[in-house]
Amino acid sequence: MSMHLQLRQSQSLVMTPQLQQAIKLLQMSNLDLAEYVSQEIERNPLLEATSSTPEERRDREQNDERPVTQDSNDVSSALKTDSATRAEETFDTGLENIYADESRADTMNNAAASDNAAAQEASAWASVGNGGSSRFDNPDFDLESTLTEDVSLRDHLLNQLGLAAVSPIIRVIAADLIEQIDEAGYLKIDDEAVALRLGAEPADIAAAVGVVQGFEPVGIGARNLADCVRLQLADLNRLDPAMAVLVDSLDLLAKGEIPKLCKMCGVELDDMRDMVAEIRALDPKPGARFGGEIAQTMVPDVYVRQNELGSWGVELNADTLPKVLVNTRYASEVGKGGGEVKAYLTECVQNANWLVKSLDQRARTILKVASEIVKQQDGFLAFGVSELRPLNLKTVADAIEMHESTVSRVTSNKFIATPRGVFELKFFFTAAIQATDGGESYSAESIRHKIRQMIDAEDLKSILSDDKIVKILRDQGVDIARRTVAKYREAMNIPSSVQRRRAKASLV
Repeated sequence: MSMHLQLRQSQSLVMTPQLQQAIKLLQMSNLDLAEYVSQEIERNPLLEATSSTPEERRDREQNDERPVTQDSNDVSSALKTDSATRAEETFDTGLENIYADESRADTMNNAAASDNAAAQEASAWASVGNGGSSRFDNPDFDLESTLTEDVSLRDHLLNQLGLAAVSPIIRVIAADLIEQIDEAGYLKIDDEAVALRLGAEPADIAAAVGVVQGFEPVGIGARNLADCVRLQLADLNRLDPAMAVLVDSLDLLAKGEIPKLCKMCGVELDDMRDMVAEIRALDPKPGARFGGEIAQTMVPDVYVRQNELGSWGVELNADTLPKVLVNTRYASEVGKGGGEVKAYLTECVQNANWLVKSLDQRARTILKVASEIVKQQDGFLAFGVSELRPLNLKTVADAIEMHESTVSRVTSNKFIATPRGVFELKFFFTAAIQATDGGESYSAESIRHKIRQMIDAEDLKSILSDDKIVKILRDQGVDIARRTVAKYREAMNIPSSVQRRRAKASLV
């Protein structure tokens, strides 16, 4: 054994906190990014949120540093001039277009109105000592009438429960059941589990369920779709024996087995059609009509527009990009004390600069990836889904000289606004289906679009089976298997050819 020195050169990737932050920012959505930047601004005193350009900020700082030399006698005129200037800038026009010249009658009316206003102001100030104002003392004024709020399903049901004449035990159980009703209005619970949790009898649980199911809207608190339909038909006094059998056999109705249902219900075909029409007129989701959680609007990160030359221009949505600046002047003034304060401010400056750099790099990367996607999918933008090309992460990564993982992070939770709608960036990455003649491959999304178009165009006399769809696609040059067609059809929630034939026959 012996000891010796050895010099070796190697490369390794060190995930520094700054690099982890950059990767984290890259895969954030615009909402998550705005929240993250807000937290950083609260944590770092040198970060400032701004919506102005650097030139505007520099001019504003220079104006703030100018000494004030205005005389106190000119304050009133300065305020008037400033107000006029702000009004002209706001309305983008002169004051002569905002306030028209007054006629003599207008002048007299304004003079009378001024006298009345002075009298009303005097009376209003006289009532201040009584702790009120003339507006709120007016009996015709109703503050609650100015407030609006969407009533939720929970509040609607609890209000009805407060008016129901039930025992205290049933009231408590019903209140607990209302909390478990989903947005569609269904009560999917295990009675025994609820009874065990509340320490109640199963009979009390059943009674409370009956109370809730008696509330408006009709069908609320149903256990399933059949129960919901049954409650609504009973309220309409249409739950006869034949209709009850039909409600218990909704699975057969979904499959379109009308002849079998006619035999089970003991009715003719015309009567069965009327019964089916009645069921279709009911509300399968009685709770959906009430306001729920406010859905967040999908804001695109990138815009795609066609210019005059016919090419596609890509630009970032500036509204989704946080605008932060580093206040170096504040850092230099506070850091003069030295010691721990200077070390803390130095760290804050480094973190702030790195955040600004990371945000800029994030924006550049998103723009680069989006531009390459638009370049690859220009056929889709011009002609629609039928011209969507197969695309994978490697193709885009090689074109922009980045790693596939970077492209994957960029396309996560990012949306692009095109003339054909707003899509997630991942929408443009689809699998490839080979052509029969060895030519250019087809996109899986375009094949799904073709399958849906063929099925939508079929009629009762020409229902297309999966084998028939395969034959048509192969005649068009698409090399596709039958199981692939069946998989795409099921993914689009399209019934089989037998079910479609029965459904179309029931409508004839």
